Parts: sequence; structure tokens; C-alpha cells
Amino acid sequence: MTSIDPGSTYARLEARFARINALAEAEGMLHWDLATMMPRGGAGSRADQLAVLRALRHGLLTAPEVGDLLDTAQTDAADAGGDGLWRQANLREMRRLWRHATALSEAQVEALSRAVSACEAAWRDARADSDFAAVEGKLETVLALVRETAAAKAEALGLSPYDALLDEYEPDSRSEEIDRVFADLAAFLPGFLEEVLEHQRREPPVLIPEGPFPIDRQRALAVRLMEQLGFDFDHGRLDVSLHPFCGGTPDDVRITTRYDEADFTSALMGVLHETGHALYERGLPLHWRRQPVGQARGMSVHESQSLLVEMQVCRSHLFLSFAAPLLREAFEANGPAWETDNLYRLYTRVEPGFIRVDADEVTYPAHVILRYRLERAMVSGDLAIADLPAAWNEGHEKLLGIVPPDDRRGCLQDIHWYDGAWGYFPTYTLGAMTAAQLFAAARTADPAIEPGIGRGDFAPLLAWLRANVHGKGSLVSSRALLEASSGRPLDAGVFKAHLRRRYLG
Repeated sequence: MTSIDPGSTYARLEARFARINALAEAEGMLHWDLATMMPRGGAGSRADQLAVLRALRHGLLTAPEVGDLLDTAQTDAADAGGDGLWRQANLREMRRLWRHATALSEAQVEALSRAVSACEAAWRDARADSDFAAVEGKLETVLALVRETAAAKAEALGLSPYDALLDEYEPDSRSEEIDRVFADLAAFLPGFLEEVLEHQRREPPVLIPEGPFPIDRQRALAVRLMEQLGFDFDHGRLDVSLHPFCGGTPDDVRITTRYDEADFTSALMGVLHETGHALYERGLPLHWRRQPVGQARGMSVHESQSLLVEMQVCRSHLFLSFAAPLLREAFEANGPAWETDNLYRLYTRVEPGFIRVDADEVTYPAHVILRYRLERAMVSGDLAIADLPAAWNEGHEKLLGIVPPDDRRGCLQDIHWYDGAWGYFPTYTLGAMTAAQLFAAARTADPAIEPGIGRGDFAPLLAWLRANVHGKGSLVSSRALLEASSGRPLDAGVFKAHLRRRYLG
């Protein structure tokens, strides 16, 4: 990283954004604590803490001088030698964040933060009790503030309200493009699902390993596989939460999962999924820590990294041939149910279900399409919160052929809306498609990757991802990143081809 005059306009912006991102990291750690360790009685004070931190961040970002600094810093960035492209990209990302922030007042930011904290706390109890009515009012408050936020940002950015929300998670993506992709998948998946189910019916039944599977053994196995994949426990942790997630900072990555002693498969794949997120965070460019250009390049790329690890790699026959002996050792088990072929069929079994995070690759996009359609309807005002459970169940039946028996397995299962994340859901399926394309490109570029997976050596794959995805941060757009690394823009055909090979081959 070449030096730049510390008194320059650009350097002043870098210093400011380093402080802004340090506050964001503190928020992340407080949120991790809230989800994993905070006693129930701490919810009120935590809401205050998060609201104050978010207001401070907003104030630093929207101070009157920031706009002037952004207007005059371009020359400093252009004169930065070999780092010029990075600094110009950093300015671009600074301006994007500034435009989002200046659309809102500090009072709006604080009000939404407090509403979200109250709603999330209520959701935890409502989900456990399958009682949507217990959180309905608080979710209505959150949605009203989200719609207010969307309207303000839409006016500032020249976008539709939903696209203004989407732009926070997937910069430059638009619902018109997503509609085309999702319409394609929605047309393809029902017929393909029937083919896969018929293919499975012709196969011998999958043998289900018998439990119980003690939590301490599940955790020990998860840790072993995380380390094998490249997770560094000097810079991260594994804990338990109601909804699995990856948070923290690039130098202190926090992963959570949830365990079921009757079924080890869900928690293990959940951990491997979150490990993909964690590897991305750890691989972000070190020299640009706490700068916008050093952050992850949108959530479709982030989700591509978790789904590449979980779906493309860890549900493959190659990976399971390596992992099968470790599973047998971890649970002191043997027999046909624990053989590689059966474990592969277990981990690639397709069956419409109620829970998104447990869904197979074939039905998963339907879960995302449902949420995308519902959140767009709620943001536009076409769907009232009171009607969400019925609309969810109706949409679930249309897309997956089954009706959730209760709201815990329906509209209460995901934390996102209750936690204020509106416009996030489409990135999951965009990420799945991106993952298929990146993994195909990686295997072509380095023939050592697949043999490595089969013997538990993930270094070749991680090296390719570090060079082509992780280390790029936000230097270029998601579209440009994918084209540079895979040689083509996002192509649903690659994802479909992967599904056909795996589930009909």
C-alpha cells in the first residue's frame, strides 16, 4: 500500500471511514453477544447501546464536510501510484454509503434501530411458541419504518423503494433482473423436482444413521472439519444461537449453529455453510481493513462463498469420501448407513420441506422466491403484516406442494424481517448460482482442486478463492468480479447443469 499525504483530503476520508467501520464492528460484536450469550434481561440496555452506536456512525457519515471531501478527493486518489485503482474504488464505495446515509435523518436511523431490537427480542419468544400474534404489532412498526426508509432512499437514489433496499445488500442489482432470473427458475424447478423425485424412487431407500448424537461430539467434529477447511480459531469462534449466522470482524469471525441430538446432519452442514462466510471474511484484503473497498462485495458474493463450501464442496461425493471415516470415528458408529455412498445420498436427498436452512439444493430456490415475493408485496403495501401467515402458507403450497403446520415452521422461521433485513433474501439464490459458476471455473483453472477435496486438502481451492474472490474485496462490482473469475456473466445454465449432473446423473 503506497503512502499518501496524511493531510490530504483523501487521507481525511480514510481516517473517518476507519472510525465508522470500527463502530460497525463494535455493533457486530454486540449483536453476536445478543444472539449467543446475553441474558434476556439485557435486551433493553442492548437496544439503547445499538441505537447509540448506529446514530454515531450515521453522524460521522453524514457530517456536512463529508460531501465536500468526496467531491475534492478524486485527484488525491488518482495520484496514488499503484494503489490508485484501489483508492478510486474506495471513493466510489464511500460515496455509495454516503448517498444511502444522507437520505435518512439520525432520528430515523435511531427509531428503526430501536424498533428492530424490540422486534427481534419478541421474535425469539414468538418463534419458540409458534405465536405470530405475539410479534405482529412490533413487526408492523418495523415495516412502517422500513417503508419510510425505502421511500427516502428511493428518492435520493432514483430507484424504486424495493430496489433502494436491495441496493444496501446487493449494490447495483435491480428487481427487474431478479424477476427474470427467478421466473426462469420458477419455470424450471417444478418439472425438474418431479424428475429428481422419480429418480430417487427408483433408488434403494436412504439409510438414516441412528442417534442420539451428543452435542459435544457434533461440535468436536464440526471444529475438526472447520480447521480442515482453513478456519483459524486464533481469529474466530463457534457458538450456539437460535438462528445460525456468521458475524464479528475479519480478524475475529464468529460462527453460530444450532444442534439436534437426533440428527447431526443439519448442524454440521450449517457450520460448514457459515465457515464459507468466515473464510471470505478472513480473506478480505488486509491492507484495506475498515475501508469500504476492503469490505465484502455484496451479499450474493458472500452467499456464494457459503454455498460453494456447503453445497458445491461439502455435499459432493469427493468430500464425503474424505469425511465418512471422520463421521464414523466421531460417533463411534459403523455399518451401511455410514458408508460414503449412503452418506452422499443422505446429503443429496431431495424432499420438499418447511425450513429454508435445511432445504436441499433443488427446493431451496423456491424458499427464496417465496420470501422475495412476500417482502416485495409488504414493502409496496400490497400485503399487510396481519395477512403474512396466510400468504406464506398459500405461497409455500404453490411452490413446494406442502403447507406449514404452524408459524414456527412458516413465517416465523427466519430472523431477517424481524431483525430489519429487508431486500436480503434474493441474494441467497443469486449466491447459489454464483457458487456453481465460481466452482466450475476454479476446477477448470486448477486440476489439483478436486483431488485435494477427496483427501481433505482444501488449500488449492482456498488459494484460488483468495486470489479471485476474497482478496478483491469491493474493488469491482459483483458482475465484473464474476466475469473476471469465471469468464462470463451470471448464467443460470451453469447452475441448472450442476443440478442435473448431481441429481439425475
